[in-house]
Amino acid sequence: MIWVNEQIDPCGILYSCIACCDEQQARECHETFQQNLTQEQKEAGWTAQLRTVDSWEEVPVSALKLS
Repeated sequence: MIWVNEQIDPCGILYSCIACCDEQQARECHETFQQNLTQEQKEAGWTAQLRTVDSWEEVPVSALKLS
């Protein structure tokens, strides 16, 4: 299982993405992504999401991949 952290802007464009196989590391990264969103970004519709995928082919090509 691969954990994918994403920050998405109000238009639905992927702003930043980090993928890894370590669940704890992924959850910590997700917390950081959420904390780094300013109140103005949140009000404008920015989101941080954590999801899982089964293969590296499903990870966005722009992702920073951690092992």
